[in-house]
Amino acid sequence: MNKPMILVIEDDPAIRNLISTTLKIHNYDFMTAQNGERAILLATSHNPDAILLDLGLPDIDGVEVIKKVRTWSNTPIIVISARSEDSDKIDALDFGADDYLTKPFSVEELLARLRVALRRAHNEKPEASTFINGDLKIDYNAGCVYLNNNEIHLTPMEYKLMCVLSKNVGKVLTHTFVTKEIWGVSLDTDISSLRVFMATLRKKIEKDTANPQYIQTHVGVGYRMLRI
Repeated sequence: MNKPMILVIEDDPAIRNLISTTLKIHNYDFMTAQNGERAILLATSHNPDAILLDLGLPDIDGVEVIKKVRTWSNTPIIVISARSEDSDKIDALDFGADDYLTKPFSVEELLARLRVALRRAHNEKPEASTFINGDLKIDYNAGCVYLNNNEIHLTPMEYKLMCVLSKNVGKVLTHTFVTKEIWGVSLDTDISSLRVFMATLRKKIEKDTANPQYIQTHVGVGYRMLRI
């Protein structure tokens, strides 16, 4: 079995060496990049199995790297950053990062999150190519969502939410379940971020957000996509 290939994007030599040594010990192959331009080149040419990304790069912001990679790849991206503000985390996740670790971090937690990301990427195969519920349609293969046959432009995070809800249509999903499905873990900050993303998603698919037709809130519990 081939070893997973991990792209490490980090300009701090000490942290880059720590991550590289950890990956080597735990039987991963890896490549390293010290700046964003080099990272994008390696991501394009080698198609890694996962990306570990620092946001504070010397040439371009890490969020720009996420945006560019997401134009052609769904490779799991785990951000490792000293930025701890909720707004930084939300930006990174909203533009397509799969997870977010704040420095300083433990190598055990990093490895655990990496295993989750790789496992999800390996197992993420839709049971059907399309989902239809009333006037709502999701084309899983194309990654597109339509309402009344008109395409709705969703952010990567909104699309992930839509997929989790639609693949469990009719079921009440707890906050913990949804956040684990999306980010691999469930933290208090993840639940507050989830509420923000859910609000923006509803604005795009509901005629009346005060009386939602598709996504029902179960106060203190979670959400359910109603079968129409």
